[in-house]
Amino acid sequence: MEQLIAIIEKGQPFFNAIARNKYLKAIRDGFISVIPIIIFSSIFCLVASVPNIWGFYWPDDINNALWKCYNYSMGILAIACAATTAKHFADAQNRDLPKNNQINFISCMCAAIIGFLLLSSDTIATDAASGFNTTYLGSKGLLTAFIAAFVTGIIYKFFIKRNITVKMPEQVPPNISQTFKDIIPFSVCITVFWVFDIVFRAAFGFCFAQGVIQVFQPLFTAADGYIGLAVIYGAMSLFWFVGVHGPSIVEPTIAAALVANMTDNLAAFQAGQHASAVLTQGAQYFVVCMGGTGATLVLVFMFCFLAKSQEMRAVGKAAIVPVCFAVNEPLLFAAPIVLNPVFFVPFVFAPIANIWILKIFIDFLGMNGFMYTLPWTVPGPIGTIMGLGFQPLAFVMLALILVVDFALYYPFFRAYDAQKCTEEAEISQEELAAKNAEKAAKLNDAFQGKADAKSVAAGAAAEAVKAGAPAASAAPATEATATSDLNGKRVLVLCQGGGTSGLLANALAKAAKERGIDLETAAEAYGNHVDMLPDFDLVVLAPQAASYLADLQKDCERVGNKCVACRGKQYIELSQNGDKSLAFVSEQLSK
Repeated sequence: MEQLIAIIEKGQPFFNAIARNKYLKAIRDGFISVIPIIIFSSIFCLVASVPNIWGFYWPDDINNALWKCYNYSMGILAIACAATTAKHFADAQNRDLPKNNQINFISCMCAAIIGFLLLSSDTIATDAASGFNTTYLGSKGLLTAFIAAFVTGIIYKFFIKRNITVKMPEQVPPNISQTFKDIIPFSVCITVFWVFDIVFRAAFGFCFAQGVIQVFQPLFTAADGYIGLAVIYGAMSLFWFVGVHGPSIVEPTIAAALVANMTDNLAAFQAGQHASAVLTQGAQYFVVCMGGTGATLVLVFMFCFLAKSQEMRAVGKAAIVPVCFAVNEPLLFAAPIVLNPVFFVPFVFAPIANIWILKIFIDFLGMNGFMYTLPWTVPGPIGTIMGLGFQPLAFVMLALILVVDFALYYPFFRAYDAQKCTEEAEISQEELAAKNAEKAAKLNDAFQGKADAKSVAAGAAAEAVKAGAPAASAAPATEATATSDLNGKRVLVLCQGGGTSGLLANALAKAAKERGIDLETAAEAYGNHVDMLPDFDLVVLAPQAASYLADLQKDCERVGNKCVACRGKQYIELSQNGDKSLAFVSEQLSK
């Protein structure tokens, strides 16, 4: 097993390169930006549809009002995604351009929207009114939206990099000059899309968006099969196991299918047909990633209530709350699960088993697939039941999934528990209890932003005594240094989804406040950071986002601030220890 993991680890640079690919990153970040649209619209969808299960139907005027809000948000999802993807792709392109010659992402967003509309919509004209055909403006047009965004960004970079722009005299205000600078790349973009649309429609008789769907439909069908689902979600867990954020690599390639399939399921259900799509956003959030990547919900309860090892119980108690809300990094890095040969098999295969169980219930028992979207932080069991519309079979499937996950993890959990107990047998019980209690308390407090300054300082002093350093001066020296260096500083912590970054950001904020240090901290998802960078002095990458360090360095160089990436265990340790986290930030700022 260790040899297998060693082989996989050798591929980590390649996996990191894939995760940093600017096209995949633009899709991921652009898609994340429109998640509020999906979640908001689903609220109205739930209110309008779920009561039908119990035989209640809204009056027509109320029903129409509910669906209007859904259609006017989810119905233009692809338009919004064309803009957000173009924005993030322009940010990526700007890393390769001089600071004084950057792409105007707002102009790029506008061009991408117009280009997408040309490629995906027909004009509807009657005697009474005119407008756009909306068939491909929602989830069905996502692939075309990505293409429009990339073509726009490439054209803009070609012209801006070579200074093929309308140049104005120096006396002209910068905002006016920028408008004229955008005229040539903007005009070329729209002309390219316009000419291509005319040629494509003349050749095939339908719009480009319809053609894209027809080309990719076989791939979507294959991905929805047992082998396709196993490859997709096995790869996602495998990447995470070696320390690379799997969803960043896998999800952009299936993002369009995840949303389109949910829309198709809802349409089929409303038409009285079987909602048969398995590969959906809800399935990924709540079935595959029940308790986070690796389906670790049952595992954290094992740690908390079944472990004989005091250390494992301490980790379980500290991680159980975040894991219930799909933030399982405290468990992945503190246990650890990442790169731990004992948990390789269940971590990779439990998600596959879960999605296969869902598919069996849909294919053979007639259960409808996921139709409603909820935030990914909703606890897995609740999200499963609600996303499946409270179907009776959903309750049966959920129980079976929990049993299967337990059966998959339990033998490996027992093996690791025995291993930790053997290690703990060599340590005195008093020392072990104190160590684990402190570890659990600090991890829990760090997650909630309630780090205890006195206990942290005492722990640091105790460690200094063991190392042979003067206990009285160890903590005060660190604290004094941090106080003098960190007053007025601002620190931004980034992770993939904005959840794990809160661990360190909260710990820093609380520790600084209790020491009287004027330190401002914030937590955010990587990809949403570009416009925030000028407001911060230091940017810290959480472990799962560490592969983006090279790109972040380019972003930070443009605004003159500093950045650093953390390793897994290091990040958890910093989140637990206020003195160490402040000293870490002080050290990075002094470099």
